[in-house]
Amino acid sequence: MAILKVAQLGHPVLRRVARDLSTEEIRSPEVKALVNDMRDTMVEYRGVGLAAPQVHHSVRIAVIEISSDNPRYDIQETVSAQVFFNARVTVLDETPYGFWEGCLSVHGLRGYVERPRRVRVDYLDADANPKSLEAEDFLAVVLQHELDHLDGVLYVDKLADPKKLAFVEEYARYHVE
Repeated sequence: MAILKVAQLGHPVLRRVARDLSTEEIRSPEVKALVNDMRDTMVEYRGVGLAAPQVHHSVRIAVIEISSDNPRYDIQETVSAQVFFNARVTVLDETPYGFWEGCLSVHGLRGYVERPRRVRVDYLDADANPKSLEAEDFLAVVLQHELDHLDGVLYVDKLADPKKLAFVEEYARYHVE
């Protein structure tokens, strides 16, 4: 188990388009160790997702795990730990779904972002088998947020209104409904 250093807004690795991994790489002990360290890092910092560029690896890997007892988000949804290799998003319903997003790479801030309500993610699993997952609402937000990292995009690039960016303390004081 290793807790990895999380790149912060302004670090160039967060703005690069990450490269796909080969089947051999996905199945390698090195990538399996990286995925385990990413999950440990995500849990340590109470995230619901983490993309490899956030831990200084410009490859298309993302992990998510949503727990209803996560103190950073008031949600009831639970999704067990999943890993996504070479993932791509297809929008299934463009109806906007707004959420105050946070990010381990944009420490201490929250911003209101509207994203498509329903998406499909096509990806490879840990054995490099093709998979597909349809998601809506909060899970769709988490997937789009993490997979945006793989294309060098951060949630602050997608703010619905620049005035809806707040430090976590002010968000909790003035914006929690």
